[in-house]
Amino acid sequence: MEDFAYNIVYAVNDDFCEIMGVSIASLLENNSEILKNLRITVLSSDITDENKKKIEQIFIRFGAVIPRWIDATDTETRLKYRVTLDRGSVSQYSRLFIDGIFDNSVSRVLYLDADTVIENSIKELWNLDLEGNTIGALKDAFSKYYRKNVGLEENDIMFNSGVMLIDVKKWRERNVEKRLLDFIADHKGYIQQGDQGVLNGVLSKETYPLTPRYNLISAFSVFSYKQMILYRKPVACYSENEVNAAVKDPVIIHYTSNFFSDRPWYEGCNTKYAKKWVEYRNLTPWKNNKLRSPNKSLLSRIYNVLPDTVGLRCASIFQAYLRPLKNRFIILIRGF
Repeated sequence: MEDFAYNIVYAVNDDFCEIMGVSIASLLENNSEILKNLRITVLSSDITDENKKKIEQIFIRFGAVIPRWIDATDTETRLKYRVTLDRGSVSQYSRLFIDGIFDNSVSRVLYLDADTVIENSIKELWNLDLEGNTIGALKDAFSKYYRKNVGLEENDIMFNSGVMLIDVKKWRERNVEKRLLDFIADHKGYIQQGDQGVLNGVLSKETYPLTPRYNLISAFSVFSYKQMILYRKPVACYSENEVNAAVKDPVIIHYTSNFFSDRPWYEGCNTKYAKKWVEYRNLTPWKNNKLRSPNKSLLSRIYNVLPDTVGLRCASIFQAYLRPLKNRFIILIRGF
């Protein structure tokens, strides 16, 4: 048996606790070879004792080490600014303080968003050579207009922060925490895409691009490659072969939000891998709870009555152009 720990970190509030539970169940189910070496830390914002007990029941079921809970309710106070939120809660920002969560014996950490399922062993991902970079992360499919809003050049990596393999020693040596907090201060708390925007603004040039197998976002799995390019208009995207290989054999599935369908914890979701999420949910204490009521946006309802190509082109105008330009306008108005 290996004698070191695979340190995994989640950051959630109470509303996402069930969703994190599904991710944890999938991680434990598919990593039996390293089960005894998994050490999970949860950065907790207002999670009830009842939900903590449910999470711990999952660990007991698999015979895994009970998670370490760290109270992150003071995150906004530590940030010193009222920060932008992007679909989540301020609890997401707690991961910016990764430096103080682990002692000097820990050299590597895998951060996972709660809305993931782990379909295969994480050993191969864990052992990747990051080639001197601070983190490994997925190159996300964003248009060029997003980059300028966080101080990046057109061809710089813009990554999805839902799966990050972090070299903690490099994080400390390069004073990343201070740089992140300085970035927030420079932008007075208003950052496109919230904490993910902060991480991109600071770490884009210190990021090793992971294969999409390690973070299969919904834009890659829900659409065909041609549709995804039409919709997102990404810069420096993965090849069609790389994306298709990831769809066929993912290690980590990431149920990112998209404009036309709900995610699998909502009733009626029938997108790719939705049933997979429900299967893992059945391994948790929430298995008999009702799924959440549908939460479809006006944009998704419009899309669903339009021909596919027309709907994608309309959605693309919002996703690739209007959304980043709106953020750019706000940045200019605020004077930074």
